[in-house]
Amino acid sequence: MTMIIPANPKAEYEALAQPIEQAVLRVLQSGTYLHGPETELFEEEFAQYLGVEHCLAVGSGTQALHLALLALDIGQGDEVIMASHTATATVAAVALSGANAVLVDVDADTMTISAEAAAQARTSATKAILPVHLYGHPAAIKELKAFADASSLGLVEDCAQAHGAEYMGRKVGGFGDAGCFSFYPTKNLGAFGDAGAVVFRDGALKEKAQALREYGWKEKFYSESAGMNARMDELHAAVLRVKLKNLQRSNDRRRAIAQLYDDGIRAEEVTLPVALSGTKHVYHQYVIRVGKRDEVRHALEEQGIYTGVHYPYGIHQQPGYQSHVRVAGSLQNTAAILQQIVSLPMHPGLRDEEVHAVIEAVNGFYR
Repeated sequence: MTMIIPANPKAEYEALAQPIEQAVLRVLQSGTYLHGPETELFEEEFAQYLGVEHCLAVGSGTQALHLALLALDIGQGDEVIMASHTATATVAAVALSGANAVLVDVDADTMTISAEAAAQARTSATKAILPVHLYGHPAAIKELKAFADASSLGLVEDCAQAHGAEYMGRKVGGFGDAGCFSFYPTKNLGAFGDAGAVVFRDGALKEKAQALREYGWKEKFYSESAGMNARMDELHAAVLRVKLKNLQRSNDRRRAIAQLYDDGIRAEEVTLPVALSGTKHVYHQYVIRVGKRDEVRHALEEQGIYTGVHYPYGIHQQPGYQSHVRVAGSLQNTAAILQQIVSLPMHPGLRDEEVHAVIEAVNGFYR
């Protein structure tokens, strides 16, 4: 039985094997493995791709979020508004900064943070909003930015699943004070391990984060502030430079696969993902909503089709973060979503016949 898997970073490597191997060999032969030309060039190229002024390459998406919050002076006693339906990494960064996360509900259609719920959750302790462009669909950034600007709040975009996603013709990451990206291997733009980046519109914020990225140094060996080690290595930067050139093609393939799913899945019991007008979804995940989720997943697995659940628990249900979170308002949509979501196989290496096999299996379950 042929297996159809949810993600396949190896296939992406195989499609770009020659330029990737040349890039890796170039770094190995250079003798420069940190803070070298590959990292600097990747920062320039990724900033240009996004249409922003400044980019800092870092060691992970979590570090990107953490640095962004610290650069905005967010810390002990401050509150950051975010959705409960997201990856744990989002709240981990808030907790690392010393702040508390205020958890709000999501929009029922896009499954991204509800701008209305975010506005209602503001208190005197609120310092920032942290929207996640979840699954590749942009959050309601126009409304969130208007609220942040009117309330003098920081706006940090979590773009870990949205490389190349667009809102009103602009790529996400450049709307807020900072935009944070993960390059985990299965992301739309993935390294061969943990890596990330944080982008800024403001040069002063970039310089502050740049010092924090390496022990608080502005001058080597002299720490003007307490910082960390959050560097990206040259190997990741070199690989990402190769993959960045292919990102548009890769995202186009994801959208083509999503269109096949949209056109082919006919079961009335299945709720398909949406792409709102004015947005460009990049389908890091293709997430359907179903009843009898365990039965659906089991039936597909019996046919060699493997699915995922991103995410089975809300942040409000994570025991390790209870001392760092507060729930604001109802999480009605979140509660329903957590019981229904299924991530179908979605990666650029999927063949059309594999997509049609998934479609047939989903439709067949409901016949």
